[in-house]
This record gives sequence, structure tokens and C-alpha cells, in this order.
Amino acid sequence: MMELTDREDQEGAELSVVTECDLPHPPEKVWRALTVPELLGAWLMPNDIRPVEGERFALHADGPAGDRIDCEVLEAEPCRRLRYSWRDGEARDNALTSVVTFELSRDGEGGTHLRIVHSGARAKASIMALQAANTNIAPRLSRAA
Repeated sequence: MMELTDREDQEGAELSVVTECDLPHPPEKVWRALTVPELLGAWLMPNDIRPVEGERFALHADGPAGDRIDCEVLEAEPCRRLRYSWRDGEARDNALTSVVTFELSRDGEGGTHLRIVHSGARAKASIMALQAANTNIAPRLSRAA
């Protein structure tokens, strides 16, 4: 399930993309897919993440531009919550930072309910790109876990 929060037509309003999915893997395994560089890279982008509050890392986008997304871990509660800042090229050019939050909870069958909130985007084009990127997140993340 994916939803867009806030209004797209409000000039300058912060927008959020919320994605929720249920994965068959326990939270410990999903946590590893979010915080081990090789596993995160298998479903998102190559990176040098360390899930320690205050640590900076980068995600490296594929493509000819070799875009880099600068991040900083804002919160890391193992197997429950990971939050980090997200500054891609557009954000750096406009002095903006968005935040990605992953919330994990164990479901009744031993799997994980995952809620991802990417908040702080201000442009409709950015939101549309985030929505497109999140449409197949569950199968990619499940394979990496």
C-alpha cells in the first residue's frame, strides 16, 4: 500500500510518500537488509551505511551521472526503527533535506510489517519519482532479506 500525504497543490508544502508492506521475514532479517551495506545495495543502491546515530553515509545511484545521495543516520533502534536524512542532487542544489523512516513491527505470523515514510519533499516531480521508486520495493527488499 502506498499513499501520498499532504496536498500536492499547496505551493511550498512538505509532501510525504508512505509505503507499507508485509514481508515473510522476521524483523531481524529485514533490519539486516536495511543496514548491512551489501544487502541494502542489493535492493536499493550501493552504499557505505553504518546504522549508528550521527554517522554519515552515501547512496550511489546507477547511471551516467553517477548521482550521490548524502545521508546521515538520525535514529537507529535495531529491528524497530531506522531514520536518516536524504540529500540528492536536487536537494543539495536547493538547500533541502528530506527524511526517510523505516518502521518495523513483527506481525502475527513471524514476518514483518514495514512502514516507510519519505517526508520533506517539496516538489511534485520529486514525489512522483519517490512513488515510482517505491512501487516494487517489497519484492526487491524481500529478495535481499
